[in-house]
Amino acid sequence: MKKSKWFLALAAGLLAATFTARVLAADSSEVTLNGMMVCGKCKLHVTKECQDVLQVDKDGKTVNYFLTMNKVAKAFHPDICQNDGEKVTVTGTVKEKGGKEVMVATKIEEVK
Repeated sequence: MKKSKWFLALAAGLLAATFTARVLAADSSEVTLNGMMVCGKCKLHVTKECQDVLQVDKDGKTVNYFLTMNKVAKAFHPDICQNDGEKVTVTGTVKEKGGKEVMVATKIEEVK
């Protein structure tokens, strides 16, 4: 009985350590980008549903970052939907998925 409790405690500790390492790794890959936030459906006509898209000029080309519609992105969306968009600074994590840059925003601020 003591061995099984010891094993469970060890397994729980390893699981907690792994989770903590992943959270710290995710935070370290956070980036801040500046650009024009527009609606992927209403302005760009490239998404089936309304979605925040951050357009960033990189080496003379426009790169579109499609934001995952989490609480942060949904809260900002009414400011850019059905108009020409707004200049913003977005902080979050970026991954490539299906040939597109996908960003999970943790903070969006309008550039004044």
